[in-house]
Amino acid sequence: MLDIKFVQENQDFVMKKVVSRGLEIDLDEFMKLSQEKKEYLKRVEDLRYEVNKASKLIGQMKKERRDPSSIISEMKKVSEEIKRLDEKLKEIDEELRNLLLNIPNIPHETVPEGQGPEANVEVRKFGEKPGFSFTPKPHWDIGKKLGILDFERAAKIAGSRFAVYLGAGARLERALINFMLDIHTKETGYKEVIPPFIANEASLIGTGNLPKFENDLFKLKGYHWYMIPTAEVPLTNLYQGETLDADSLPKRFVAYTPCFRREAGSYGKDIRGLIRQHQFNKVELVSFALPENSYQELEKMTLDAEEVLKRLGLHYRVVVLCTADLGFSGAKTYDLELWMSHRKKYLEISSCTNCEEFQARRANIRFRKGPKSKPEFVHTLNGSGVAIGRTVSAILESYQQEDGSVIIPKALRPYMDGMERIPS
Repeated sequence: MLDIKFVQENQDFVMKKVVSRGLEIDLDEFMKLSQEKKEYLKRVEDLRYEVNKASKLIGQMKKERRDPSSIISEMKKVSEEIKRLDEKLKEIDEELRNLLLNIPNIPHETVPEGQGPEANVEVRKFGEKPGFSFTPKPHWDIGKKLGILDFERAAKIAGSRFAVYLGAGARLERALINFMLDIHTKETGYKEVIPPFIANEASLIGTGNLPKFENDLFKLKGYHWYMIPTAEVPLTNLYQGETLDADSLPKRFVAYTPCFRREAGSYGKDIRGLIRQHQFNKVELVSFALPENSYQELEKMTLDAEEVLKRLGLHYRVVVLCTADLGFSGAKTYDLELWMSHRKKYLEISSCTNCEEFQARRANIRFRKGPKSKPEFVHTLNGSGVAIGRTVSAILESYQQEDGSVIIPKALRPYMDGMERIPS
C-alpha cells in the first residue's frame, strides 16, 4: 500500500506511474475524500478548542459561584457533534484505505517502461538450448508414456488442472524439493520454515492478494480462511504488526509448500501438463531488508534462485519486467525463464521481486535503528526458489532421449539413490 500522504501530494505522478503499468485508475474519489477528511478534521479541531475554552470558563464560573448550566448544556451538544464527526472520519479513513488497497505499487526508476512482455529486457542467459536428432515431445506425453504422470486419474479425483505423480515422477518431485531446500539452507543463507498452508484475510491483504485478486484464491466455505497461493503469504506475515531491530536485518526465510490457485481468467492458457495447475509445489524465498540494502538483496535473491537452475543444467535467461508486466505489489522484478524444448519458447519459473515498503505498510512491519529512533517500514522481497512442477516439465523435455527415457540431472542423483535415468 502506498503512503496516503504521498498519494495526496503527488496525484499526477501516481497517475502517470499507474498508467505506465497499463492500468487505469480514477483518483478523483480519493482526492475528494481526502479533502472531506481535511475539512472534518478542521471542524473537529475547532469544536475541541471550543470545549477546552468552555471547560476553563465553567471552572471559573463554579469558583465564582455562578451557574454554568447553560454552557454545560451547550457543550453537551458540541461533544455529541464531535462524536458524530469522529464516526464520519472513521468511515472516511476506511474508504480511503479501501481505495489505497487497490492502487498498485510504484515501479522503481530502473524498471523499463512498456505495455507487455515484449518490452521486458533480457539481462543474461545461462547454458545452451538442448539439441535433438528427433522431434522432442511435450512433457505430458513423456510423463504419460513413462507412467510417471497421470492427468486423467487426477481429473477423476479432483478435476482439470491437477496431476497425479507416480513412481519415479513422485520421487523426482520430492528430490527437487529437498535439493532446493538444501541449497538455500546450507549455502545461500535462508532459514527453513514450515508455515500454515491456510492464511487469514489480514495476511492476504498484507501481501496484496486481497482485495484485488480474490477471484484467484480458494476460500474455505464458512471461514475467513484461504488456501495459500504461495508461501510468500505466510512468510511475509511472520512479522505482521511487529517492529524489528535494524541490526537483525536482513532476515531470510525459505519454505516448501503446496500452492493453490484458481487461475481465474486463464482459460485456454497452458492448460495441458504441469504448467498452470490449481495445485502445485514450490520452494519460496522471502527476505526482510533495510531500505538502503533492498536492491542489493534483490540481486542476491535472483542469483540464489538461478543457482538451482545452473546445477540442474537447464538453459534459462533472466529478464527484468517492464512496468506493465510487473505484479501488483512489485516495484522491480526479475523473471527467470526456462527454455521449453517442445514449445520452442521460454517459460517463467521464478519471479524475484522487491516490493519495497508496499507490503510492509499493509502488514505494518517496521524496524527501528535505535531505542530513540522513529520506526520505519522494512522492505520485503520474495522469489520462487523455484517452482517444482515447471522444473519437472523442463527436465522431462530437456533430458528426453530418442528411446523415450529421460536422463536424471547429475545434481539430483544423490537424492534418487543414484538413479541415472527414468527408463522407457
